[in-house]
Amino acid sequence: MGLPALEFSDCCLDSPHFRETLKSHEAELDKTNKFIKELIKDGKSLISALKNLSSAKRKFADSLNEFKFQCIGDAETDDEMCIARSLQEFATVLRNLEDERIRMIENASEVLITPLEKFRKEQIGAAKEAKKKYDKETEKYCGILEKHLNLSSKKKESQLQEADSQVDLVRQHFYEVSLEYVFKVQEVQERKMFEFVEPLLAFLQGLFTFYHHGYELAKDFGDFKTQLTISIQNTRNRFEGTRSEVESLMKKMKENPLEHKTISPYTMEGYLYVQEKRHFGTSWVKHYCTYQRDSKQITMVPFDQKSGGKGGEDESVTLKSCTRRKTDSIEKRFCFDVEAVDRPGVITMQALSEEDRRLWMEAMDGREPVYNSNKDSQSEGTAQLDSIGFSIIRKCIHAVETRGINEQGLYRIVGVNSRVQKLLSVLMDPKTASETETDICAEWEIKTITSALKTYLRMLPGPLMMYQFQRSFIKAAKLENQESRVSEIHSLVHRLPEKNRQMLQLLMNHLANVANNHKQNLMTVANLGVVFGPTLLRPQEETVAAIMDIKFQNIVIEILIENHEKIFNTVPDMPLTNAQLHLSRKKSSDSKPPSCSERPLTLFHTVQSTEKQEQRNSIINSSLESVSSNPNSILNSSSSLQPNMNSSDPDLNVVKPTRPNSLPPNPSPTSPLSPSWPMFSAPSSPMPTSSTSSDSSPVRPEEAIHEDSSTPFRKAKALYACKAEHDSELSFTAGTVFDNVHPSQEPGWLEGTLNGKTGLIPENYVEFL
Repeated sequence: MGLPALEFSDCCLDSPHFRETLKSHEAELDKTNKFIKELIKDGKSLISALKNLSSAKRKFADSLNEFKFQCIGDAETDDEMCIARSLQEFATVLRNLEDERIRMIENASEVLITPLEKFRKEQIGAAKEAKKKYDKETEKYCGILEKHLNLSSKKKESQLQEADSQVDLVRQHFYEVSLEYVFKVQEVQERKMFEFVEPLLAFLQGLFTFYHHGYELAKDFGDFKTQLTISIQNTRNRFEGTRSEVESLMKKMKENPLEHKTISPYTMEGYLYVQEKRHFGTSWVKHYCTYQRDSKQITMVPFDQKSGGKGGEDESVTLKSCTRRKTDSIEKRFCFDVEAVDRPGVITMQALSEEDRRLWMEAMDGREPVYNSNKDSQSEGTAQLDSIGFSIIRKCIHAVETRGINEQGLYRIVGVNSRVQKLLSVLMDPKTASETETDICAEWEIKTITSALKTYLRMLPGPLMMYQFQRSFIKAAKLENQESRVSEIHSLVHRLPEKNRQMLQLLMNHLANVANNHKQNLMTVANLGVVFGPTLLRPQEETVAAIMDIKFQNIVIEILIENHEKIFNTVPDMPLTNAQLHLSRKKSSDSKPPSCSERPLTLFHTVQSTEKQEQRNSIINSSLESVSSNPNSILNSSSSLQPNMNSSDPDLNVVKPTRPNSLPPNPSPTSPLSPSWPMFSAPSSPMPTSSTSSDSSPVRPEEAIHEDSSTPFRKAKALYACKAEHDSELSFTAGTVFDNVHPSQEPGWLEGTLNGKTGLIPENYVEFL
């Protein structure tokens, strides 16, 4: 119930009811005054807290903006770039939000604190002053009235009249003061309804403006948030696949570390303890040592894993001799002595074990190092890109597209292994495989058929997109511009052998059909990339770095699916002539081998000279279609010539892994000397044969180039610019002409003279004049 009204007429009567009513109004004003006082205090605390909150959020935003993600690998996917950019986007949003908050805080003092303080001081303060005056006049009036009433009636009439007149004046003044006080009390009670509430409304309006600004920021952030959510999910999906691959590799490394040893550019490397003479005696200092047999360079880096830092300067010496240290000549075990050409005295070294010493001794006494060959995780059975292989793939695709194109999880859900192997044995049976018109029976589940298709592709001697192009496809996927990625992959596809490209086209057309039905089967282009990337582009070496590149393998497959019509039905921008195409296909097996980071040490095992000549003539006179014919007969004819690490056969040429690959990162696919190379087995395993390409011809590159030349010394012109990476190489620009160009002892390289200096020239960079 509200307060009763104060009537001006009651001021004259000044009744007890009037006093009680006035007292209730005064109590309400006191309560309002205290409330406003507390509200101002709380408002100031709120503003201070908001300032602290804003400062903390700005610091948080600065921390987000300063942090930079470092991804594993030499390039990032679009999803990883989006995630890496997200922290800066978050920081920008928070900063914009805090800018608006600061504006709200600055306005809060003006719209809330100042008006409330003004109302409390000017209005409620004025009412208090009026009350003091009213109380004072009340006391004065009551005192004069009591004194007047105590006057004796015996006083003179004139005195009594004067006293009455004085009392009337005091009463009139008291009445006026009472009216003014009542007016002020009622005025303040009415004013507080708007002057007290209006600042609070203005403050809330500032809050609403702040929150609305946050809403607008959230709307603007919506598109990036959606993109980021998709990128996070894609990255999580890739992580699950990558994690299982890395964990599998870790288990293999635990079981047999030497089997999966990383291919190194050095003949031997590892930790050795080197004996050093000090003024107080001798000490053994731990060094990380590397040795290159070609240059006989030993590099010693003092390093201790416990301290995590180098203990001195690096030292390199040239090996003169290496001698095993007799056990009875030194207290330490596993020791050997090294003599250097450019350092006097003997360097005594201690290996970590007897086996470790044996490996160092074998490396330094001139014997060839043993490298583990890459072992494909799939069996190299009878799967080939022949008529049977194409028939199997077509049957599987036909069954999927006619019976299971809408099955959820198509190609992602795997079939039972025993059933898959049974279906493959039926399809690969020459009796049934020849029946090209026979479809796969309906008794076979779709998941069994899709698993059989993937398994057959993995059973090929090499991945469908070939080991030698694997790094090129990965580099193409790492290009920043999507158009450049498509263009480079387009070019690379047209450098694949004919049968590989036909099979890839058949598969991509099918996967595009699968992706077109993704609303039913849930297999988007990205999901298909995850499934087929490791199958079609598996690396030759199983390393952590290769596993980190799986995401780029997936991107390559996505591009092939999305652009399959352009890639397979059109030629690259600069089509090859027939002669250039023939030479390019022939040269694809003879080009400079990749660097040691891309493949292991391998052997080029050439056939006898008569066989070479016949093979050259066959290659030169064959048509474009015969380029992809089966070379097994040629390779098998030389199968008796197994590689021998200690052989002195001049036809056994060791590819030096220390020679860097200085070819252009994205060479023109139409160049008559486009760089590509065959992949041969290492000495520890037989050379695999495949009907997928005739690019595995063992004819050496320089022999192919100079086969029609009457003299090995000719002039050549540079097709591209090249910057030397070693002293033995030549730097040049496009159009440079070299003299005395002839084959060098290093495969993939020529030797020529420029401005009086003789050096190595990348074979794929020049054409002969």
